[in-house]
Amino acid sequence: MPPPRLDPPPSLAPICSQRPYDRASHTYGKGYRDVVRGFRGEFGHPPDVVAFPAAEADVAAVLDWCSSAGAAAVPYGGGSSVVGGVEFTGDGYAGVVSVDTSRLATVLEIDRTSRAARIQAGIYGPALEDDLRPHGLTLRHFPQSFEFSTLGGWLATRSGGHYATNTTHIDDFVESLKVVTPSGVCESRRLPGSGAGPSPDRMFLGSEGTLGIITEAWLRLQDRPRWRASAGVRFQSFESGVEAARAVAQAGLYPANCRLLDAGEAATSAGVGDGSALLVLGFESADHAVEAWMARGLECCADHGGAVPEGVRSTVPARDEDKGRQGGGAVDTWRSAFLRAPYGRDALVSMAMMAETFETATTWSGFPTLHAGVRDTVEKALVEVCGGGTVTCRFTHLYPDGPAPYFTIVAPGRRGSELAQWDEIKAAASDAVIANGGTITHHHAVGRDHRPWYDRQRPAPFAEALRAAKRALDPAGVLNPGVLVDPLPRA
Repeated sequence: MPPPRLDPPPSLAPICSQRPYDRASHTYGKGYRDVVRGFRGEFGHPPDVVAFPAAEADVAAVLDWCSSAGAAAVPYGGGSSVVGGVEFTGDGYAGVVSVDTSRLATVLEIDRTSRAARIQAGIYGPALEDDLRPHGLTLRHFPQSFEFSTLGGWLATRSGGHYATNTTHIDDFVESLKVVTPSGVCESRRLPGSGAGPSPDRMFLGSEGTLGIITEAWLRLQDRPRWRASAGVRFQSFESGVEAARAVAQAGLYPANCRLLDAGEAATSAGVGDGSALLVLGFESADHAVEAWMARGLECCADHGGAVPEGVRSTVPARDEDKGRQGGGAVDTWRSAFLRAPYGRDALVSMAMMAETFETATTWSGFPTLHAGVRDTVEKALVEVCGGGTVTCRFTHLYPDGPAPYFTIVAPGRRGSELAQWDEIKAAASDAVIANGGTITHHHAVGRDHRPWYDRQRPAPFAEALRAAKRALDPAGVLNPGVLVDPLPRA
């Protein structure tokens, strides 16, 4: 690694590190490109300093130093970004400071009556649930990166979580936010709802560290679920499964899980070898039995040819939530594969394989065109770039007006050329998503990887408003330069 280009001032030295390990571990996120470069040992642009603020005042002091020194400040939660959100070379800046929030990791206050909690942003998913469990509460937000990501990262990227319907994003749980910006601290009033002008929370949700560093939030919680039911519904065609998923989404049943897997995805992730598409359907509640909701959901599926060969599996309150789950079956196989997928991806990378995912969202009426257009484009790109490969699709989230399709690519790579191959395939996939009416991202965020397509999707007047907000909150332009908007002009 190159030597640091700048050193922290003596007042901040106790919370800063320039150790090679800390600099290397904060260089990349967890995307395909990041893993490839990490395996190669390429750490040519690490942060010069890693700061570990332990209090809000520390965050403010680090941002003051960066603004005066002309150093870029890149917020860092768990480092699980898959879109280049925590990586910056520092070109045009005096250096790069990675601001790691992992020491801001406490549940500060619980309002049991209102069923909410004030929580610091650096807390990791498992620790958050462990702190809430003794109170019989849960946030119930489980992105695939749950084990290695933080609350602040979820908020800054508008993370998608456990629920496939209704409360799909972390946004749905926010009562208020506290954000430290170079221009001062912005704290919204804690309310269940408000019609007082544009929401300040909405400005920072999804801002990806460009406007400020989220230090804490009041979040809506839930009682821990006691009743559960799940079923694997098989369809002879993916198209039939799509119609069934739409019927469930528009029936007002709001299942906790409603993930449709095409035949390829069902075979590789759920062990379904008969060519069927699979709908993983699940309901849960802390208040009541869910059999009636499951029964109606299965009726919707049966209307479109859905069959449930393994039956319905239920958990009852008298039994521990984990012990109550029955083993085996396509649903449990899928759950295990879902949790293990990132580890499998890393193993494929070590074999010089292309293994990547991308996600979007569209309307039900627009889905057939998007699905066909994206698959056709990406499959052709795989043939041209890799000599072949597979493209599979599943729904991660459902809305009454449309699904969130999630595509997985696996293809042979050429050792040493993986990044160039990824660039071509990523560009083809992103072009196809935008050309066919989708969003460049449903829950993976924009980062640096999606910027060109985000610029095409974003309305021009809103882009100007976003740049104005950045100038007001970050006058020196030091916060995560290049994410969402171009870096501000510098002296």
